[in-house]
Amino acid sequence: MKILNSYILKELRNSFIFSFVIFTFILILGNLIKLADLVINKGVGLFSVGKLFLLLLPSLLNYTIPMAVLVSILLTFGYLSANNEITAIRCSGFALYRLLIPLITIGIIISLSLVVLENHIIPWSHFVARKTILEIGTRKPASYLESGRFIKEFKDYIIFIHEIKGNKLNHIRIYQPREGKKTRTIIAREGLLLSASTLKEKKIILKLIKGSSEEQDSSDPDKFYKCNFEEYPLILNLTQQLKRKKTEKKIKDMNIKELKAEIKQLRRKEIPAIPLIAEIQRKFSFSFSVLAFIIIGFPLGVITKRGEKSIGFSLGLGIILFYYLLMAAGKGLIISKNANPYFWMWLPNIIIIAVGLILTYLAVER
Repeated sequence: MKILNSYILKELRNSFIFSFVIFTFILILGNLIKLADLVINKGVGLFSVGKLFLLLLPSLLNYTIPMAVLVSILLTFGYLSANNEITAIRCSGFALYRLLIPLITIGIIISLSLVVLENHIIPWSHFVARKTILEIGTRKPASYLESGRFIKEFKDYIIFIHEIKGNKLNHIRIYQPREGKKTRTIIAREGLLLSASTLKEKKIILKLIKGSSEEQDSSDPDKFYKCNFEEYPLILNLTQQLKRKKTEKKIKDMNIKELKAEIKQLRRKEIPAIPLIAEIQRKFSFSFSVLAFIIIGFPLGVITKRGEKSIGFSLGLGIILFYYLLMAAGKGLIISKNANPYFWMWLPNIIIIAVGLILTYLAVER
């Protein structure tokens, strides 16, 4: 038993290192192109770019480690199955499911390590990277509105924007807390940022497109007012914002403790905190994707009986693509439709594990 486990773990280690190096190189290459643009086209110093590069590495690990685990499982058990070593293990009377036990143990350890990475290291590195970019970058009107966080710098408004591309905005929510009255909510499918600065004041016009303004009657909770609009201009004063030196944290910059504190503050103002809840669930779900990938990778490797690296990588990339597309779709529904964050953030893991358990049963009973 110990000899067999030692042999399999050795094969897994070699496959993991190979897969990890490949995936990390690919993701680093994509970021190096962006960093090179800072040096070539914007004249940013090499020291600052090197600092940004190091700060980006922790967030890459959260993707490359689960991907490498899945592919290494597929490669290892595909190789063992192709060389009839799985058949030999069966003939010796050894139950195949017992091979899964040490793998699940390793998966739990890696998943818990990724929780630490997600909760402490990645938020810190992401926040420091953002501050560095703000210090060295050329500020444009769009830079005063950041996607993915509740923006509280503007008087009378709390703004959340799902996505910003240049001066174009997607999925905007604006909350207007009012003393003695219910919070007014303005929702828009899209919007545009327009400059409206003068010598004394710097302003931007947030042109909201295809949305609605909603509020509850303070005297009668059963009454709910809703006004639809095609276009709605909202003027935001940047004068106070420019005086601020402190960089506010986005949702991705927060650890779980900070997210929970932010949720409490928003709930006191009767503002939905769904994006924050989704981020907490995403941290855990992403981390435990390792466990899900192990559970589905084991039976697939045994069943496919193909030891070629190209087959293992292709199969692994297919599963990874499905996983992240489903995760992205869930995140989109959470932002745009206020869908249940607990369900959608964990759905990819649930599906992968369910399919993996079915395939494991079929592989063991063959």
